Amino acid sequence: MSAAERPAAAGPGWRLDQVSSAGRENLDPVHVARYDAIEDADAEAEVALLGRLGLDRQSVVVDVGTGTGQLALAVAPHCARVVAVDVSPVMRARLRDKLDRVGARNVEVVAAGFLDYEHQGPPADVVYSRYALHHVPDFWKGVALARLHAVLRPGGVLRLWDVVYHFEPAEAEARLEAWCATGGPEGGPGWSRGDLEEHVREEHSTYTWVLEGLAERAGFRVEQALHSADGIFARYVFRRP
Repeated sequence: MSAAERPAAAGPGWRLDQVSSAGRENLDPVHVARYDAIEDADAEAEVALLGRLGLDRQSVVVDVGTGTGQLALAVAPHCARVVAVDVSPVMRARLRDKLDRVGARNVEVVAAGFLDYEHQGPPADVVYSRYALHHVPDFWKGVALARLHAVLRPGGVLRLWDVVYHFEPAEAEARLEAWCATGGPEGGPGWSRGDLEEHVREEHSTYTWVLEGLAERAGFRVEQALHSADGIFARYVFRRP
C-alpha cells in the first residue's frame, strides 16, 4: 500500500459531523505543527505492548484518530499493514509529509473517523485509538465501539487511551478544577489551562463505567483497565472474544 489517501464514503444527513466534532485544535495548522512537541504518544512502548498482545509481522493495524501518526509510523516496521484513519485534513497532511520523508510503504492514510471508516481487506488484528474517542458523544461512542468490534478478527485487540473520568459525579468540580490547574500559560510550550478547560466544556469525555459498559455491550471483553491516580486518564485493552 502507498500513502495515497483513500477518501471517506458519503453518509446520511443524520450522522454526526465528525470534522466539526474533531476539536478546534486538530483543525488548526499552527497547533498541528507543534503537536508532536507537546504530546508524546510513547509509541515505542505501545508497540512493545502490542507485541506482547499478539502483534507480529503478518498483522493488520488500524489506527483510528491517528493524528500526526506517531503510533502508525512506529508500528509500521513491525506489521504487514497499517491503516491510519483521521477526519482532520490538517492532521492527514502532516502525516503524509512524514510518510514521504521516511518512505513507509505499508501505511495507508484514510479520510474517515469512527462512524464512517469502511475496512477493506483482511480483518484487523489490532485497532488502536489514542485521545480520539472523546470527540464523539456517548451515543456515538456506542456506535463507534460496535463498528470497531466488527473491524477486528476474533481474538483481536482494541488498545484505547483517552480522557475518561474515574470518579463519582459529586467529585467532578474538585477533580476537574485540579486537572485544569495543571495547565500552563497561554502560548506556553504545553497544554494551557484554557486548553484543558475547553476539553471539559466542549468535548465529550465520559465516566469509566459508561465507557466500559459500552465496550462490553459492543461485544468486547475488558482485559486491562488502568486509571490514573487523578481520575482523569484511562488506558484499556479490550479484546474481541
